[in-house]
Amino acid sequence: MYEYKFVEANLGGWLSDSTYQEIINEHAKKGWKFVQVLPISYNGHGKPTKHEIIFERLV
Repeated sequence: MYEYKFVEANLGGWLSDSTYQEIINEHAKKGWKFVQVLPISYNGHGKPTKHEIIFERLV
């Protein structure tokens, strides 16, 4: 059985909190496996502004 973790992130742009590489590496050290990145919010031009990074690990 697996458990999943969903991490909201601002990816890209000069105001982003951290890079996706940092987020993935940080969670991998804790036993989480990267699954996918999904855009969850868009600006008026259709460009994604927020993403959800999905991780899984064996329970």
